Amino acid sequence: MTTWQRYIDRWASHLTFERGLADNSVEAYTHDVEAFVEWLQGVYPSVEVPDVSEEIVGEWLAHLAGTMQMARTSQARMLSALKSFFRHLVFSGVLEASPCAQIRNPKEQRPLPDVLSVEEIDAAMATIDLSAPAGHRDRAMLEMLYSLGLRVSELTSLRFSDVNIKEQVVSIVGKGGKQRLVPMSPEAIRQLKLYLSCRPTPATADDSNYIFLNLRGGRISRMSVFNVVKKAVADAGIHKTVSPHTLRHSFATHLLQGGADVRQVQELLGHSNVTTTEIYTHLDREYLHAALEEFLPL
Repeated sequence: MTTWQRYIDRWASHLTFERGLADNSVEAYTHDVEAFVEWLQGVYPSVEVPDVSEEIVGEWLAHLAGTMQMARTSQARMLSALKSFFRHLVFSGVLEASPCAQIRNPKEQRPLPDVLSVEEIDAAMATIDLSAPAGHRDRAMLEMLYSLGLRVSELTSLRFSDVNIKEQVVSIVGKGGKQRLVPMSPEAIRQLKLYLSCRPTPATADDSNYIFLNLRGGRISRMSVFNVVKKAVADAGIHKTVSPHTLRHSFATHLLQGGADVRQVQELLGHSNVTTTEIYTHLDREYLHAALEEFLPL
């Protein structure tokens, strides 16, 4: 048995008996570390456990990303296993310090969400049949989702006490109980008033507190809102993967395209961290590239 394998086996026992991990989890962890050792012995055959440096681990990560073309989530998983292994060696007194201690996990690359153009938003809203029983409600919901950048949960939980039509502002309680004030557009106010003039009778006293109701007078569900958005987009002949969140994405993207500052957009969306908002700057750059390709004579 090699020195590497002896240390891996001791670490696996630690994971099983001291940390209580399931057998399949331990097997997955050890497999990832064994993959590192296999690569190491192929590139640096003479390197033993104490000789592994931060530079070598970095080279291994570059190998995973480049030669192996491994997804960042898989890279992060393998690095996590290696960090756990070397931490155990430090704890056991085999090493003085881990070569992974200062290495950060590869950032997961988030897919950019689909957005609708202003023309597509208008086309989707125009498909709503205002003569239908739920027509004005659906039109008002689409307007609120888009022009206020609401999450679907924020829309369905919207109460009368949250809306100040006179001041043209809505108080939103978002994720983590974080509160924000979002101004209402004149069109949002107009559509909301039209809906309220024909709002169904609430089924219960509790339902009466909520603005958007289903046709039976109960609080509208997230799935109902999803179906309204999906149908409006499909009826407009738009072939994109959409959800209520697509309107929120579109709201943020259009603000940035119009010249809004990313910090202003962060506040309107209720993001705790500006890095979450910065994904829309990537969308905005894609929009600019597309505009250049379309309109710049080459």
